[in-house]
Parts: sequence; C-alpha cells; structure tokens
Amino acid sequence: MNDADELTKLADLHARGVLNDEEFAKAKARVLDGQAAAAGHATGPNVGAVNGIRRSRMDRWLGGVCGGIARATALDSWVWRLIFTVLFLAFGSGIFLYILLWIFVPED
Repeated sequence: MNDADELTKLADLHARGVLNDEEFAKAKARVLDGQAAAAGHATGPNVGAVNGIRRSRMDRWLGGVCGGIARATALDSWVWRLIFTVLFLAFGSGIFLYILLWIFVPED
C-alpha cells in the first residue's frame, strides 16, 4: 500500500469518527515521515521485546538462550529451561527450537 492509499484510508477512518483529530494527525505525520512503510505491520507492544532478546553470558547452562529469554520476559530462566525440557520430552521439538535460537539469537 502506498502513501496515498494510506492517507485515503486514514481520512476515511477520520471521517467516520473512528479516529479523533489527534490520532489522525499522529497517523498522518507517521505516514508522511515514511515510518509506516519502514515499520510495516510489525507494530505491536511485544515487538520491542522480541527484537531485544539476546543470549545471556551470565545466566547460561549451554547457550544462554533461556537466560536471555528470561531477561526479556517476566519469567525466571528455570521456567524457560523447564518449558524447553517439557517440549523436548513431549514432542521432541524443544531441542530443535533451542538450537535454532542458539544459532539465530545474538549474544549479549
């Protein structure tokens, strides 16, 4: 969707009363600044937390994945270790997921 389509959509929402004047002005400024195209559809409250996950150097047993996820969430690292262990024992996917995170999540 290009900027003109975005602005038309925003104007329609504003005309129908879905957006108030302040929300319309902020959204319009975001589109005109080019932030809407750069951000895409990845604008949610947890996007920053997901992008902020780093493998821990201090709280680690193997690769530091559980320690890093624990720091990004409100759960302790032992809970994440338990989750990966249960996934491994129940479905066999826990070890696969852990290895993928070990490879793709950068270290602190």
